[in-house]
Amino acid sequence: MNSSEFARKLFAGPCDFFWGTGSIDSLPPQSLPEVAFVGRSNVGKSSLINALTGRKTLARVSQTPGRTREINFFNLGGKLILVDLPGYGYAKASKTLAMEWQQLIFAYLSGRASLRRVALLIDSRRGLMDTDLAVMELLDKAAVSYALVLTKADEQKPAELEKIQHLAAAEAKTHTAALAEQFATSALKAKGLDALKEHLAALSQH
Repeated sequence: MNSSEFARKLFAGPCDFFWGTGSIDSLPPQSLPEVAFVGRSNVGKSSLINALTGRKTLARVSQTPGRTREINFFNLGGKLILVDLPGYGYAKASKTLAMEWQQLIFAYLSGRASLRRVALLIDSRRGLMDTDLAVMELLDKAAVSYALVLTKADEQKPAELEKIQHLAAAEAKTHTAALAEQFATSALKAKGLDALKEHLAALSQH
């Protein structure tokens, strides 16, 4: 089975919520490789997780961004754990990362040996914002490799999307833990999902 077929089957298979916690003291035992999704509260994180797994309600899409305060864990086919981290930097809040959020997330990032990758979601309509750059620094500090994933790419004209991709790539080069590879996705139009699935599925085999 080639890598794209393996990825397709893995993400089309069973995916079940099995753990949620708002405390670093009650994380689930480490077993399978983990991939964490993190981004601004209105970046479309739940929509992307649902689109990747072909479900409508696996990750709860809140009408009020910033509502989710827990770290949620999903078992993907007994091979990979998808981790939905609480969103940060909702527009109504200050530009700095909330201290409570920062402490919770950094404790998870720096103390999780089973964590293989972080998908850092960036709203393609807005590009990298101050809070995104702060999170990139947090990830560098935790020494966790991460890939930039642009969301809502269907809402951008090709030239605008390309410009944002170039800016994101240039910024990634200045960060120690950022991967050169990035993904432009649309949960609504299922754009770019196959490449991201293949990237993440490969982590389950190491």
